[in-house]
Amino acid sequence: MDSDLVRQARSIIDRGSKSFGAASRLFSPDMRADVTLLYTWCRHCDDVTDGQELGQGMISTASAEALRELREKSLAAVSNQPSDALPFRALAEVSARRPINRTLVEAHIRGFELDVQRWQPVTLRDTLQYCYHVAGVVGIMMARIMGVQDTSTLHRASDLGIAFQLTNIARDVVEDALAGRSYIPEEWRSEAGLSVDDLARPSRHQDVFPLVRRLIEEAEPYYESASVGIRALPRRAAWAVATARKVYRDIGLQILRRGPVVLSDRVYTSKSRKILRMASSVPDALAPRRSHISIARSGLWTPPEIVQARTEGQYP
Repeated sequence: MDSDLVRQARSIIDRGSKSFGAASRLFSPDMRADVTLLYTWCRHCDDVTDGQELGQGMISTASAEALRELREKSLAAVSNQPSDALPFRALAEVSARRPINRTLVEAHIRGFELDVQRWQPVTLRDTLQYCYHVAGVVGIMMARIMGVQDTSTLHRASDLGIAFQLTNIARDVVEDALAGRSYIPEEWRSEAGLSVDDLARPSRHQDVFPLVRRLIEEAEPYYESASVGIRALPRRAAWAVATARKVYRDIGLQILRRGPVVLSDRVYTSKSRKILRMASSVPDALAPRRSHISIARSGLWTPPEIVQARTEGQYP
């Protein structure tokens, strides 16, 4: 393993996501390094698409050319032919050791293609599909780093990513609207009589908040499904993932507690709350392991390619 590359990647995760950075320190050293490398590439994909640096600054959607270059360099990296840039070296390093393949990389980039096309969801199913591409696929890749092979646990990993993204969408409704984006289903907005521009207007926050609440409520069964999958992970990985799950879920719960006023300010999780979630996740690490998960995921969205892979006895 390239220790200098890992150190550079560690700097990215510590600055780009304090919540995930804190949780990632609970992994075993080798697993922590690979998780950090994967995060570096994922962070870069997001930043390229939004015209930001480590998620900071005003959103400005990338050009189709920038995304084409991102796709080409990412696929070259997963084929062990990376450019000299840190994110692609990181992807090449982790995919050389872990089963992170072209299918997963392309599925992730598909979500960013939707952003560049200025796509907006019409139905909740559309929103969930977007969440799968930008975050559910990342959950699958992270689970593969943790040694997960069975489809049932990979489903739960995707569910956690979807829950994370639904929470992100709920938190960032105003910021996205200011950039001309909305991931709230158009059907919901039409029912409430809201345009995308209305989502950013303080005078409409009372009308917008019920839609934010619906997003957070939609995330709950996905968080619950993910808690089942955690029982199949190695103990230290289970502790790290359970901590991340509780920290992100706490963001949604804080939004619900604060009400419409929260739309005027971004919700953060304090260091003390992160430590509390870390401590409360210890039982998840100590619980008996389950190699097979039989509890149903009734009513949860599953991407078509996963259904096909399950039928064929494979997984992308």
